Amino acid sequence: MPLWTRHGDGQAVKPGSIVKPTERLGWPSTIAMGAQHVIAMFGATFLVPTLTGFPVATTLLFSGLGTILFLLITGNKLPSYLGSSFAFIAPVTAAVAVGGTGSALAGIVAVGVLLALIGLVVHTAGVAWVDKFMPPVVAGAIVALIGFNLAPVAWANFQAAPVTALITLCAVIICGVVFRGFLGRISIFLGVIVGYIVAAVRGEVDLNLEGVAWVGLPQFDVPDFVSPSTWSAMAMFLPVVLVLVAENVGHVRGVASMAEDDSINQMTGKALIADGAATVLAGGLGGSGTTTYGENIGVMAATRVYSTAVYWVAGLFAIVLSMSPVVGAVFNSIPVGVLGGVTTVLYGLIGIIGIKIWVDNRVDFSRPVNQYTAAVSLVVAIAGFTWKPEGFEFGGIVLGTVAALVIYHVGNAIARARKTGADDGGPIPAVGPLGGDPEN
Repeated sequence: MPLWTRHGDGQAVKPGSIVKPTERLGWPSTIAMGAQHVIAMFGATFLVPTLTGFPVATTLLFSGLGTILFLLITGNKLPSYLGSSFAFIAPVTAAVAVGGTGSALAGIVAVGVLLALIGLVVHTAGVAWVDKFMPPVVAGAIVALIGFNLAPVAWANFQAAPVTALITLCAVIICGVVFRGFLGRISIFLGVIVGYIVAAVRGEVDLNLEGVAWVGLPQFDVPDFVSPSTWSAMAMFLPVVLVLVAENVGHVRGVASMAEDDSINQMTGKALIADGAATVLAGGLGGSGTTTYGENIGVMAATRVYSTAVYWVAGLFAIVLSMSPVVGAVFNSIPVGVLGGVTTVLYGLIGIIGIKIWVDNRVDFSRPVNQYTAAVSLVVAIAGFTWKPEGFEFGGIVLGTVAALVIYHVGNAIARARKTGADDGGPIPAVGPLGGDPEN
């Protein structure tokens, strides 16, 4: 594992230069930037456990540990923060309802194992086969349908306290369009703060810190691989693997481009293995599944600092933060109305990321195969199609994902045979932050 070399005078980044992954600024600057990365990831990372009912402190702990594990597996050469993945929200929510938290954790572990295995294949055979199996029209559809499938959940939360939810929703939007730079990228977090204050004024917050310790270990839990309900819920987690592959591949490509180092692309397999291992670790002890974070890519792009030393600091900060039960109690007290306003935006944004993949790759929707791939999969997910063979239940996310893959690949095979114009796609794009400052 390479040691960090000091960049320049250690105080600042000169115009036109960058701090490479194997370099670092002075430790005071590095520590400050590590704290900034924690703030950047925090708004999204705490939302996943809040929405799924998992302990916030536990998720923070394993995001920190997962980040450090990622750095170790990638040889300290690939800067990345592993936060809780939104792709797990729908299957975890459904699994908890069917078989409890243990079943959901088993699904998270299964995703991690499968992702690590895919990483081994990619590390050995290269990433080209991933592009062929999941081209942009399919990748975009899968990402989009996961977000849009959650729309009924957002509506249910919104209805519980419509006034608070509407104010929260407006706060998120206003913060996103008014603020530039870092504040604009944490508009969801700022919206939660505004909504929480409004909810407190309206008497909707139930927070009692009496007897809650300032320092203590997070709550741990273990997966349940024994109950029959676990295996019936397991299929709902399989599409998440495809999303995590897209996110990790896009993250590696994005960092390689920004850090001006093509050799980083060769670490795609290790990145998948590392994220898989971190997800297994989290799911095995009660945390949320992890993924590489676009929010932190945004911070790197703004600062031009790609030092992995910063991410070691960020991981350690998250671990320390997770050791405060008071922090967990505050986040667990966020009322349903606030969540309703935030999830209305958040679930829609997940869907928009999928659409962004189509736009970035100029997916040709004049081709029938692309039309049907996107159209059928989205309607299946949004409407909540279900299939219930004996002992199992497959929901809209699973059926929509299968529909996208089957329609695309079978349709293209027929189109090639009939010479009616197949669309063989292209590489998966970088899945980065949706926001950011305009260039002009």
